Amino acid sequence: MKVSEIGFGAWAIGGAAYAGEIPIGWGKTDDRTSIKALKKAFTLGVNFYDTADFYGLGHSEELIGKVFGNDPGVIIASKAGHKLNADDRIAIDYSYGYLIEACEKSLKRLKRETIDYYQLHVAKVKDLEKGECIRAMKDLQQTGKIRYWGISLNTYDPEPEALCSFKHQIGDGFQVVLNIINQKILPLLPEMSRKGYGIIARMPLQFGLLSGKFSAYTRFSPDDHRRERLNPQILEDAEVRLNPVRELAVKYKTEPYTFALRFILSFPEISTVIPGIRNEEQVVRNTNDLRILEPDVMKKLQDLYTNDLADFLDKIKKFG
Repeated sequence: MKVSEIGFGAWAIGGAAYAGEIPIGWGKTDDRTSIKALKKAFTLGVNFYDTADFYGLGHSEELIGKVFGNDPGVIIASKAGHKLNADDRIAIDYSYGYLIEACEKSLKRLKRETIDYYQLHVAKVKDLEKGECIRAMKDLQQTGKIRYWGISLNTYDPEPEALCSFKHQIGDGFQVVLNIINQKILPLLPEMSRKGYGIIARMPLQFGLLSGKFSAYTRFSPDDHRRERLNPQILEDAEVRLNPVRELAVKYKTEPYTFALRFILSFPEISTVIPGIRNEEQVVRNTNDLRILEPDVMKKLQDLYTNDLADFLDKIKKFG
């Protein structure tokens, strides 16, 4: 599949959603605004849209289906494996029957005959070795319900599932976290590329910390999952830790969010980057001036991670 270098991360347009009392969305949204953003992205050349049945508990998929339906010019990726159990708590299910059922429901919401790229939503080695999820994906592929499939890897420890996939030749691609703050996936990228996997980079702005829009005084609404993840302690630390990144962006006359995207696109192994998008303004700014960075700048950013930001990432991890 030929995908645009910038894709559309569709978690946020799912709107406010909860697992019990825990927010699992990005706060309230306006569907009219979301629909305009989806349409604007397509007119600017974005052909790759990444969603999941858990985003807005299906609402993100419904919006994408409403806008694009079965349009063959649009490449849709979705995910399965997360659900709410009877008491509204998050549950993980990679059983054969559940994945088959989940795919059928996603196809209905997306108004499509086939999902172009279907992903196990952060499956673990134990799930892969059990084999039910792999059998489900292969059967879905054989029956034409999906074209390709892969795994969305863990945010902080992507190696176990990646190595398991290499060993058993599992799937066609990976979704990974890669940004200036989180560079844990870098040692694995060359092997992923050599083995022919497509690679989707998510969280390019680390929940917005790299956008240049937050300060130590930023606060999030109770229905936004970042309320706990990006608490005052993390925001205060980020203001100091990310100052060298801001200085580099200024030096190269680049907006912080563009600088963050350029960092990821400078790795040739990456197929597409999926910033979270909520409105037309974000579509425009995330598709502008995406030249790759010079080797000396890349080295500075990688050294900054090794010497300081890896420690900062460990602090972020404590809050989910």
